[in-house]
Amino acid sequence: MNKELPKVAVFSGPTATIQNSPPLISSEDVLRAQRVAVPVEIWVEQYSGHPLEIDSADLYAPPDGWIDEKGLIHECDVADVNPNWTPALRVRLDPSDGPLLLPYVAKTLGGEPWSSNGLTPDAQEDGQRQTFYPDAERLYDEIDRFGVDFEGHGKPLSSKARFDFFRPAPSGGYRNGRRPVKNETSREVDLAPERRGIDYFGYFPRHLRSEPSCEALVRATNLVNRVLSSGEYIGGQWLEGSPTTEESLYWFNLVLDSVVPLVGHSAQRPHGTLSADGDRNIVDGVGYLTSGVWDDGSGFDQLGVVMIVDEVIFSAREVAKTDARPGNYVATGGFGGILGAIEGGGSPVVTFVPKRLHTYRSELRISSLPNSVRGYRDGEAIEVTTKDSDGLTADNFPIVTMIKYGRYSEPCCGHNTVEGWLHHVASSHPLAGIVAEGSNPYGTMDPATDLQLKVVAYSGYPVVRCGRGNTAGFTPKGESWSISGGNLTATKARILLMAALLRFGALPHAIDPSNPTEHEVELVAQAVGRYQEIFDTH
Repeated sequence: MNKELPKVAVFSGPTATIQNSPPLISSEDVLRAQRVAVPVEIWVEQYSGHPLEIDSADLYAPPDGWIDEKGLIHECDVADVNPNWTPALRVRLDPSDGPLLLPYVAKTLGGEPWSSNGLTPDAQEDGQRQTFYPDAERLYDEIDRFGVDFEGHGKPLSSKARFDFFRPAPSGGYRNGRRPVKNETSREVDLAPERRGIDYFGYFPRHLRSEPSCEALVRATNLVNRVLSSGEYIGGQWLEGSPTTEESLYWFNLVLDSVVPLVGHSAQRPHGTLSADGDRNIVDGVGYLTSGVWDDGSGFDQLGVVMIVDEVIFSAREVAKTDARPGNYVATGGFGGILGAIEGGGSPVVTFVPKRLHTYRSELRISSLPNSVRGYRDGEAIEVTTKDSDGLTADNFPIVTMIKYGRYSEPCCGHNTVEGWLHHVASSHPLAGIVAEGSNPYGTMDPATDLQLKVVAYSGYPVVRCGRGNTAGFTPKGESWSISGGNLTATKARILLMAALLRFGALPHAIDPSNPTEHEVELVAQAVGRYQEIFDTH
């Protein structure tokens, strides 16, 4: 039956609470998901599944046996049953059944019960266990094992689709190089030991927190693009930390060539805790992918990359997190962003189709990008390779920073910040740009900072203006040297500028950036115009 189900690709992203679990604390009173080691037969008290189950006892078949006052099992006719015996049902459990909720009784190397995640709370890496799953396979197993729908049926995932699991930038890693293999004679397979901050990126414990680099983004992008373009999958799911999922999803919305959908999910509460929201988000995402509501009628995704959290379908361009509790994602920009919802029974409903270009229609998709663009190093123009036969390249990846306007500050501070940034990128980053989060919605900074931003633009580095915070207005198209961010937040404008730099490269460089000639002004205005078209349509 499963072979007839559609196939979904599941991608593990960084610092993902949705793939995190509480620390394993030793206690016979706390049940945690574990597998039985050998087949075992247990007897379950009949009518114990619900307080009123016994109220309908006349609707049930007889039990498989009875347990007497001494705990002995009797398999006998009803006529021989003592009324004080407990009716019970026989259940056979096998390791292949998957995880079960069982007491966690493991001890530390010193023989003590585990009371925290590490041998000590502040232990370094060699004294800490990991709470993040290395990929989503175990997570999906547990959701499928413990989750039930509104009608009481189980297997909410495997009843809808088959899954392949990928680790483009995972939150947990195989530090010792050994990876368990399911359903094979060998219990482990050898890998190269994985390194925190290079191969995987978690945030717990806090003192060992790591962040993914541009190289990790490039690696993830190429993998996701290759998998979703293979034709094997009806779509994919991207799992990442809740504060940053919105950035990754918008990036994928701009650069993927895929015609099938990608849906992102996060969680505000770790898997296995009270009211964990991530499990439901994942199930809703699978329902979205298998429903076909994204299909434009020809099998192509008409909605672009979306995020599904708290039963709401958000466009990747507009979604943003506002707080760490369920229900606190919003659509930014003031003009749409919510494309639909998951109705009570779990069926997705789409009410709006975005006009912005995305994925296979995007002018920034990987297949449409040049292999190299112009960049600068120490004021000299150089050719920067941005793509090869494997996809994007990590060397000299675009660097975009953000600065923010605030009244009652010293003008020299903003000016000097921009000036210092300019000196840094001139020698270190051939492709770079800056997003100015200015007054709302105009995008203006203080006069001194604005003057320095003009120098930045005529030094070859694109400047984007946005309003502060969640702007509900469109930044006016003003100076010929700056790009209007429209109604994008500065965070999303940064992502769009990174992608656009891969398409257009650096702006023309004035001989004297503080005093450009009329011809240089015109050349920069033309180049900025090409960037502006992208910002107006993506």
